[in-house]
Amino acid sequence: MQGLTSRRQFLKTASVGAAGLALTASSYARVMGANDRISLGQIGCGSRGVGAHMAGIHNHDKQENVEYIAVCDPWRPARERAAARVKEWYGREARQVVSYRDLLAMKEVDAVMIASCDHQHPTHLEAAVKAGKDVYVEKPLAKDFEKLKSACDAVKAAGAVVQIGTQLRSLPSFTGCRALYKTGILGTVGRIEQHRNEERPYWYSYAKKDVQEQDVDWKEFLMDAPARPFDPVQYSGWYGFRDFSDGSVPGYGSHFIDLIHYITGAKFPTSCVCHGGTFTWKDENKFTCPDHVTALWVYPEGFMVEYTTNAGNSNGSSFKMFGDQGTLDMLAWTAPVLSAEGGSKGKGKIRGKQPVPDVPTPDHFLNWLQCLRTRKAPNAPIDAGYQHAVAVIMAMKSFDAGRRMVYDVEKREIREG
Repeated sequence: MQGLTSRRQFLKTASVGAAGLALTASSYARVMGANDRISLGQIGCGSRGVGAHMAGIHNHDKQENVEYIAVCDPWRPARERAAARVKEWYGREARQVVSYRDLLAMKEVDAVMIASCDHQHPTHLEAAVKAGKDVYVEKPLAKDFEKLKSACDAVKAAGAVVQIGTQLRSLPSFTGCRALYKTGILGTVGRIEQHRNEERPYWYSYAKKDVQEQDVDWKEFLMDAPARPFDPVQYSGWYGFRDFSDGSVPGYGSHFIDLIHYITGAKFPTSCVCHGGTFTWKDENKFTCPDHVTALWVYPEGFMVEYTTNAGNSNGSSFKMFGDQGTLDMLAWTAPVLSAEGGSKGKGKIRGKQPVPDVPTPDHFLNWLQCLRTRKAPNAPIDAGYQHAVAVIMAMKSFDAGRRMVYDVEKREIREG
């Protein structure tokens, strides 16, 4: 590959699963042998919980000696569907509960996977680690900054192994982009952007009008959100309502911003501005998350990051990193391309267009399962979750206030500035 380091040198630069190997006393006490079966509980049994978490674990359950034994969801059909999978895979009944509290009280559950609603993530995470469980938890890690800090502090105090569900950093292609970035071949990177456009907001595909109130524990779903009468669209299409989610910036943009942190080594933006609104999809559903939005972050490393969603037209999607020596195009997640496009003509080392070599790495679920035994930090540890959450919370605070937000690392404080 002309202009790039050799493959052997390239792979030497890769580092998968960064954060330290030192074990706390509480974490060391949980070390299991290979013959000890790890029992799992699932909190949140929607499409993500069953279709991604449970299916992803099932790919490795025999090899890693793990088994689901309990499922939890406030909606009866979701619980029953998850329990049916457990019966199919393991030949025995799963315990079914409505509340996460009941699942966490089960001493026989060693670790939990959390695929609940966005507004519930930090509460479920904090309760789980305080109950002595290891955790895999979906992104965005939080939408409330104080709850974010409390949950992250609890994880560290407990010595729990926690994997954040930003699974793109465990793709060999993006680990390859990370190794490539470290070579400096792009030169000075000044801008990174993702435009993730679609014909309509993704929450429309989840909204259902036929969810029956008697099948749902509405208070368990609302948690600490303001009380209101049961609404089947708000329950099933919660992604589109600000009380439960903040839309595409934390929904899609958390993956993007986490990848930027992973690839570049950056941790926190110094400032952010965000603007948008609902311009295309105005209808009887009365969704409150914006269908068009743009967020801009500035990083102390010297680059600007942009995330944009146009949910009224799918044209124009992109994912690029711009250096003064060339461009890294990551729109095709599993086939990123390095090119000299836009760079200083002939002055850099990049020639033509070249595929970025993969760096082999275990998938995100397998990485977590392995770390449950070794007690090593997983590929997306709690610090990575805190970092992506700070960035997207800054964006939504700017969106709501109509002002620039800054982050103080030492004080752990987001404020106007």
